Amino acid sequence: MKKLLFIGLIGFGGWQYYSNNIMGTNSLPSISSFSPIKSTTKAAPRPSYTCDGRQHCSQMRSYEEAVYFIRHCPSTKMDGDHDGIPYERQFNK
Repeated sequence: MKKLLFIGLIGFGGWQYYSNNIMGTNSLPSISSFSPIKSTTKAAPRPSYTCDGRQHCSQMRSYEEAVYFIRHCPSTKMDGDHDGIPYERQFNK
């Protein structure tokens, strides 16, 4: 029984020495030792719109396209109160 206790103490002491002197004072790995996780999912491609002279809601193919035109193209006529929200007249009752 004493031999088993002695072997256990030697093993524990060896582990303490190893963790403090070989691995450094901190036995936990540092954050810098981990590599960043790369995402396996791909982001959906963003549609590329261009200002081509369209001005009205009826000329747009989507709400997102209308928002792009309001924010980036001159002379649009889709945002009467200039709050950045197109198609407001279509939803007013």
